[in-house]
Amino acid sequence: MLYVNAKVGDTDLNLGVWLQGCQMNTADSERIAGQLEQMGIKRTDSPSKASVVIYNTCSIRDHAEQKVYSYMGPQAERKRKGESVAIVVAGCVAQQEGEQLLRRVPEIDLVMGPQYANRVGDLLESVFSGNQVVATDAAPIMEDISQPRRGSETCAWVNIIYGCNERCTYCVVPTTRGVEQSRPKESIRTEIEALASEGFKEVTLLGQNIDAWGRDMEPKNKFSDLLAYLADVPGIERIRFTTSHPRYMSLSVVETIAKHQKLCKSIHLPFQSGDDKVLKEMGRGHTVEQYLKIIRRIKELMPDAAITADAIVGFPGETEEEFENTLNLMREVKFDMTNTAAYSPRPNTPAAAWHNQVTEDVKADRLQRINRLGTALALERSQRYLGRTLDVLVEERNVKNPAQVKGRIEQGRPVFFEGDIDETKGKLVLVEIVRAEAYYLVGRQVHS
Repeated sequence: MLYVNAKVGDTDLNLGVWLQGCQMNTADSERIAGQLEQMGIKRTDSPSKASVVIYNTCSIRDHAEQKVYSYMGPQAERKRKGESVAIVVAGCVAQQEGEQLLRRVPEIDLVMGPQYANRVGDLLESVFSGNQVVATDAAPIMEDISQPRRGSETCAWVNIIYGCNERCTYCVVPTTRGVEQSRPKESIRTEIEALASEGFKEVTLLGQNIDAWGRDMEPKNKFSDLLAYLADVPGIERIRFTTSHPRYMSLSVVETIAKHQKLCKSIHLPFQSGDDKVLKEMGRGHTVEQYLKIIRRIKELMPDAAITADAIVGFPGETEEEFENTLNLMREVKFDMTNTAAYSPRPNTPAAAWHNQVTEDVKADRLQRINRLGTALALERSQRYLGRTLDVLVEERNVKNPAQVKGRIEQGRPVFFEGDIDETKGKLVLVEIVRAEAYYLVGRQVHS
């Protein structure tokens, strides 16, 4: 959680921003914090004295949703005891639950959906005037004129499309984040150029379904064209993007990445299941073969590329054979990393109402098995870096070992090596890899 001091009018305020969830939430929290800075905020490490607490929430899993209530409990108790504290719930849980949050926790002052992240200042002013506010109505995304409070001085998130038009049967995102709204390419480039002028070296383009960028425009635009348009911004060394959808990721995107040096050879392409029947019931709109066609093209053009993915186990009706098909797909592709989750029924999604739910013990067993395989494959992929000298973009000091710095290679693997953070931060440093673990590398700096 980020806590900050602010002064609004004649009132001194302590504010905290608590974050959970995806990269989109991280970017939203940075924008929220940026607006608080414009209100005159300063950091504080005193959460118990915060007079405004903002929870930026995630609802993709039930566990994440329940965390919100547990974190709000102490703040609500403070308010019941008469302390002056305003409680704000933002993000996907806010959008999903709306006024129901107020019924469950009447101490909440502001409920605001993700589309209001750029308007938190105005909404807080209403709260300070004594109002209890619910802002979850559908609204067009406004271009953000505030300066986000970036969590890094080297790497930055850049939203390029908001919302999602898909209707996967397990997912709440279309309900909580609204319909797709693409940002103009000129606006995106202007933001990236501004980041470069501030010293940022890497940007990650964000979208729930990033390959859909431009299809809501008139005339329609292509994501591959946007990548090419951004690939020559002076000062930016690396450009990443997430999250892709196999139904929409075109081979021209793969070819564009292969063509431009600054576009990282690191592709996150969720498959969710390795079984066509399960994919159909998930409403994913693609088959295993269609997914593999993209993978084969990536490996053909970029043999050293990192391919990462997401997978869900225990989807309603998933049989042992269908689960094994997922494991077989992982063995064939050999993912550099696989983010996994056991299926969690979400409110107002079709799959939550189905009667063929997989038992919790079966889901837990399958999650353990897929995680073991995912780790083994990640370790195998890491081994290919041993003995190689690679460019590492240094981001920060290793908090667990201050003698080391931490950065990432183009493929996204974190690398730790001994170095001076003041000399290396934000720079591409040559590092020889001497140790390879499943999800990180250790090296030594090569001095010319």
